[in-house]
Amino acid sequence: MQTITRRITLREGHEVVAYVHGEGARTLFLANGGPGLPNRYLREPHLRLAEKGYRIVGWDQLGCGASDRPSDPGLWTLERYVDEAEQVRRALDLGPVDFLGHSWGTWLGTEYCLTYPEAVRSYIIADGACDIPHLVGELNRLRLALGSETVTMMVTHEAAGTLDHPEYQAAVTLLNHRHVCRLRTWPEPLTASLADWNMGPYVTMQGPNEFTYTGNMKDWNRVPAMGGIKVPCLVLAGKHDELTPACSLRMHMALPDSRIRIFENSSHMPFYEEPDAYFAELEGFLASVET
Repeated sequence: MQTITRRITLREGHEVVAYVHGEGARTLFLANGGPGLPNRYLREPHLRLAEKGYRIVGWDQLGCGASDRPSDPGLWTLERYVDEAEQVRRALDLGPVDFLGHSWGTWLGTEYCLTYPEAVRSYIIADGACDIPHLVGELNRLRLALGSETVTMMVTHEAAGTLDHPEYQAAVTLLNHRHVCRLRTWPEPLTASLADWNMGPYVTMQGPNEFTYTGNMKDWNRVPAMGGIKVPCLVLAGKHDELTPACSLRMHMALPDSRIRIFENSSHMPFYEEPDAYFAELEGFLASVET
């Protein structure tokens, strides 16, 4: 399989690194989670579609992976990342793409579809949420399953700013294994990406961990605007997802042309947890768009 690595200079002067796999005429454009998380964990499992005639394109967003890592927190905004995605698409001369956003990539993808509708052929919303206040309520519900004493402990540490305390970190680890990836052994591309996570963009935009939203996105809600996304959409989530099926249902109901699939034995990574079911659903959707 032909793989091309491209360094792209953004108009801001910083460079990002894009990865192009395969030579298909149709492009699956991957926006990973994070922010600040390298693209590899998302790109590698989707390479199986390159064998089906698709061109798979991902990029390390500014601040992560092999791309530049400036320290200016003013760069970590949704609007700038949307513009970055368009600069990458144009630099690679991709034409209209099938846009797949995962987790934070669904915030980016939704805003991208609303800003550049002519650039998108279809939109896959994987394990996402576009109403952050609603999501926070869902995350609090998931935390309650740990028991009231544990929740009180977590809230106390959050108020005191002692999130590095071992008992708080133990609770976050348990939540991650319940709602991020339920596999006993996490795949190497995932653990490698997590180990290289740049927390600068993440803390600025989201917060200190997956279950605490204090960043500049904490009040963001684009569900009311999603009726403006006219392309065919596929909404995907795991039954045990940290970005819960209730979040996915809100997006599905707001979109004029969408279908939804919940994977019974998955949390936030169905492309690792239930790959056969996940890719059958994705390939079927892409084929239906093609016809």
